[in-house]
Amino acid sequence: MAPRGVATPDVRERLFAAAERVVERAGPGALTSRSVTTEAGCAKGLLHAHFAGFDEFVAELCLDRFARTAARARALPGLAGQGTVTGNLDAVVLALFDSGGPALSGLAMTRPAAMARVRAALEGGAPGFAAVQEAVTGYLTAEQELGRVAESVDPGTAALAIVGTAHHLLMTGWPGTPDPRPAMSRLVAALVQGP
Repeated sequence: MAPRGVATPDVRERLFAAAERVVERAGPGALTSRSVTTEAGCAKGLLHAHFAGFDEFVAELCLDRFARTAARARALPGLAGQGTVTGNLDAVVLALFDSGGPALSGLAMTRPAAMARVRAALEGGAPGFAAVQEAVTGYLTAEQELGRVAESVDPGTAALAIVGTAHHLLMTGWPGTPDPRPAMSRLVAALVQGP
């Protein structure tokens, strides 16, 4: 534990990573400000020194992870013609399920104040599922132009199905349920291969 008065580097990320470990290990019900700071090995008041409250912390954690995934998705069109189409899509879509994604999403849903903050941020333009969907559509269009995705595939519809399914699995999964990643990979492969 850092001594009092000593700066803790990368506080947000340290607390976010600690929260993910708590959720992965014990589920969203175990996530409290105390469990996060204990897991992070820092002073109990550190979370409240950087966030207005636990709901703000949960909202910021969700928004941070959405932004990371959206940034990865925005790089997709630049990968057109490289690797495999399913491999490139899997790398982005499956990132949603890393680090306790389903449990973190469920946690935000059970905390109305956190969910309201997330919703307001998304409505204000923060990157979320819509940004991922847009990037997947652009990527599939670029791959289609290169002949690596069948002409029969509608990129916008395929992107909606991929992102919508990921959203559904995130909202209905929790620790102990079957891993959703194999189903997502099968869906991606089925959609981009076309009929």
